Amino acid sequence: MTRSARHRREDVTLARLPSGVRVSTTVHVYEGPEAGPTVYVQAAQHGREVNGTEVLRRVHEKLPLSELSGRVVAVPVANPVTFDRVGYTAPASLDSVNGNMNRVWPGDDEGSLHERMAAALWAYVADADAVVDLHTGSPDLLTHVVYPHGDGEARALAEAFGTDLLLGERRGEDAPDEWHRRDFDGKLRVAAAREGIPAITPELAHCRELVEPAVEAGVRGVMNVLRHVGVLDGQPITTDPVVARNHLGRVDADDSGLFRPNPALELGERVGAGDDVGTVYDPSTYEVLHRATFDRDGLLYAISREATVKAGDRLASVAIHD
Repeated sequence: MTRSARHRREDVTLARLPSGVRVSTTVHVYEGPEAGPTVYVQAAQHGREVNGTEVLRRVHEKLPLSELSGRVVAVPVANPVTFDRVGYTAPASLDSVNGNMNRVWPGDDEGSLHERMAAALWAYVADADAVVDLHTGSPDLLTHVVYPHGDGEARALAEAFGTDLLLGERRGEDAPDEWHRRDFDGKLRVAAAREGIPAITPELAHCRELVEPAVEAGVRGVMNVLRHVGVLDGQPITTDPVVARNHLGRVDADDSGLFRPNPALELGERVGAGDDVGTVYDPSTYEVLHRATFDRDGLLYAISREATVKAGDRLASVAIHD
């Protein structure tokens, strides 16, 4: 079926604040002249993760409308509340029940603030044939894509995105207890998978600042996904990724203080259970409060370089090799 190619912007009300002020965002819809699949892409579900927003701006500039087969639905600021706070969660004064939007999908149009916001965007997600939820992490992070373990279509999307590391996440009954304790069943990629929609979460390094390598990786990845599903012609430009699983291998600080990471650690290296992560010490008395070690063998894909830490803060993350 041939139709006219077009781009339109929709102002979408996600929820309302107690004052009656709308929480709204802009949804971009790109339609090609030929029918085809629909790809939903969003960014800034967590407001400090801004590289994905810049990715979508650049995709907007280079997307060839006349060559599209199908639709691209893009939401550059999925969570305006946390975006304005440059934060990860909403303040308790606005949502005391569900501070993290990425724990409540598919949402509830009669629920809390974040549940209503998710429900408004879910109307677009539900019509999609593939979902890309762009996130970013700390500076010392290997750029990677998370996909539901055992979902062949999602893994193919993850491979097409083109990062050097893929992390397969076990879910539902196959997931460890920690997965359930952290309410991961409400993540967008998990909710989409339950509805049979392949979904991935690229984690681009860096947050709070626009960093060229992270943005470039995101633009290349989104365009790769569009080629993979047939919205664009051509083949994805892919890598030969390392595939790992169970990305819940966090090492957290047992106490608050100053953290000195082991200077010999390098991202991407294999580590073993019991290996040294670093030391948390009292900055006033110099007392060692926590000698952190890894609790499993695997691949080191994130480490904190921020010196001041609080009890429970993440010091490092390890994934198990497949």
